[in-house]
Amino acid sequence: MDTPPGHRPPQELRALLRADLVAAMKARRPEAVSALRTALAAIENAEAVTAPAGGGAAGSEHVAGASAGVGSTEAPRRRLSAEDVHGLLRAQVDERRAEAERYAAHGRHDAALRLRAEADVLADYLTGAGDATV
Repeated sequence: MDTPPGHRPPQELRALLRADLVAAMKARRPEAVSALRTALAAIENAEAVTAPAGGGAAGSEHVAGASAGVGSTEAPRRRLSAEDVHGLLRAQVDERRAEAERYAAHGRHDAALRLRAEADVLADYLTGAGDATV
């Protein structure tokens, strides 16, 4: 899988986000913790596959549609490209900045400031500047 210039490979970026989340938790930076947790959750959600319709044929006699056996409910995850992950992070940044503008328009400057700080944390990963010094 080719990685475009300026984009980290998805697994490397995820590892960096996780390491920075730990560093942000230790440094007690709530804006960074919130931004990194939601970014990681968005990546994990994008990798999820949809459940097959109709359930499994073999199942439990006690629970309708249940699967039986070890690993019977496991499904392979989607593999995201560097562009996919970059797009998810860009969407997270854009969403936070748009909401910050809405909060500021309604006089909630404290909440707007918090959202802008979260957007700035994630924007660093778009430029390649994100590192474990969060």
